[in-house]
Amino acid sequence: MLTIFVDGDACPVKDEVERVATRHGLPVVIVSNGGLRPSRNPSVRHVVVGSGADAADDWIASEAGAGDVVITADIPLAGRVLKAGAVALGPNGRPFTADNIGTALGMRDLHKHLREVSGAPTYNAGFTGRDRSRFLGELENTLQSLRRRFPAQPSQE
Repeated sequence: MLTIFVDGDACPVKDEVERVATRHGLPVVIVSNGGLRPSRNPSVRHVVVGSGADAADDWIASEAGAGDVVITADIPLAGRVLKAGAVALGPNGRPFTADNIGTALGMRDLHKHLREVSGAPTYNAGFTGRDRSRFLGELENTLQSLRRRFPAQPSQE
């Protein structure tokens, strides 16, 4: 079954994911290192992983596969889940794809290098209402596309 995985630490669109998933009757798994209040929604599961730097990423990468959606701002995680056949979507509504993940990883590495050599911080743009709106539209389009590609299988009861 199509599942939506959320890289939950610092994700600004958890509520939006829950609303859209509920409307579509889809399960959501929010993965974090802790500190998040669990949802009362029975279709939302909260997984708390160890405190390692990439513990949540490793868990999501091991669970997500073809037909799943992963919501993350973490570019290396997006690359990992794309290789597993999942769809990766940033909280700003921009999809990660096979065509753009290399550029995204390269820009991430360039910014890291600039921080290291200059000592000056680099800044990401703030999260805006336009980002939230773009995210909602892209998530809806993604789910509709996946539903066409992976029609629901009859239950084996």
